[in-house]
Amino acid sequence: MTELVACLSTGKGSWNYINKLIKSYEWDNIFLITNEFGYENFNPEKKVEMIVVDTNKNLEELREEIISKLKGRIKGTEIALNLISGSGKEHMALLSSLLKIGVGVRFVDLDEESRVKEV
Repeated sequence: MTELVACLSTGKGSWNYINKLIKSYEWDNIFLITNEFGYENFNPEKKVEMIVVDTNKNLEELREEIISKLKGRIKGTEIALNLISGSGKEHMALLSSLLKIGVGVRFVDLDEESRVKEV
């Protein structure tokens, strides 16, 4: 098993996609990096940990906020990462945070049958 970290932000249809990704695999833990709006309005179909960040911060501040909220919560040395939802700034801050924390990443996606696959 593995832990999933995913952005949950902007992107047409991306919230439905994230719900499919969440329920398509037996994840050990699921961390969704989101803003206040996502926290209040997203209804996940499984138990997730919402990491609420201020996406209005600059890239460095956002990276540091993500590090402070994720560090020590990821149990393994590698995570599954999905960046379908969100902006480039959010993606850069999240990826930089994960590398600074010291975890490896495997990018994951869904295939045509909604099965998780590595990309």
